[in-house]
Amino acid sequence: MKHGDFTGLADDYAKFRPGYAPQVATAILGCLGHNSASVDAADVGAGTGIWTRILATRGLHSVVAVEPNEDMRSQGIETSRDTGVAWRKGSAEATGLAVGCVDLVTMASSFHWADFDRACDEFHRILRPGGIFAALWNPRFIEANPLLVEIEAQITKLKPDIRRVSSGRSGLTERLTDMLSAKTQFAEVLYLEGRHATRQTPAQYLGAWRSVNDLQVQLGPELFQRFLEFVADRTAGLPAIETTYLTRAWAARRA
Repeated sequence: MKHGDFTGLADDYAKFRPGYAPQVATAILGCLGHNSASVDAADVGAGTGIWTRILATRGLHSVVAVEPNEDMRSQGIETSRDTGVAWRKGSAEATGLAVGCVDLVTMASSFHWADFDRACDEFHRILRPGGIFAALWNPRFIEANPLLVEIEAQITKLKPDIRRVSSGRSGLTERLTDMLSAKTQFAEVLYLEGRHATRQTPAQYLGAWRSVNDLQVQLGPELFQRFLEFVADRTAGLPAIETTYLTRAWAARRA
């Protein structure tokens, strides 16, 4: 398995990955300052369409999902039927979309895989004047549940030098406000945060972990399997695992 290649993970991703705090979607759309029914949006690195479908429920004029991975895109097409979402192959660096065709560009749990400078150039190109680019993630807020703290700590025990790439509470997100503020393509960088809780069965909780590419790559097959066994043992017999998710979003207006 390679970093950022979700081939083979799409089924678990589509079934078990959580959504995003709805109030953050409301705030991002509010940043545009005009009626949602007139908004054309592109969700780039859309994966299986979890965030894309949230946008599609907001009554936008149009929503297009751009995803490079065929496995993920196929799942997204299947799970987005009757939503009006249009799917196409493309990447953050080359969306294939026309100049100035959208008011909103988003990347949900995927901007860390993009080439930052090339993606900013591309989003500036496809956004209309005054349009918004928003990058968001939905990491677990483990502090709300001691069991989740224990499970997360097991990762470091297995690999003390691990440095998560895809976590929305580390890596790129540690410096994203400064990075976006330094880009001449964008202005008015805004940070947004919201929480929502879910209840998952042990099988669903384990399925969400199986969809994490970054962890599998860094741990390797043997250590990752040991981690899954630890999670299965610690959650066995529980009626549900309550997980609080922290939606973190950075919105920047096209300069």
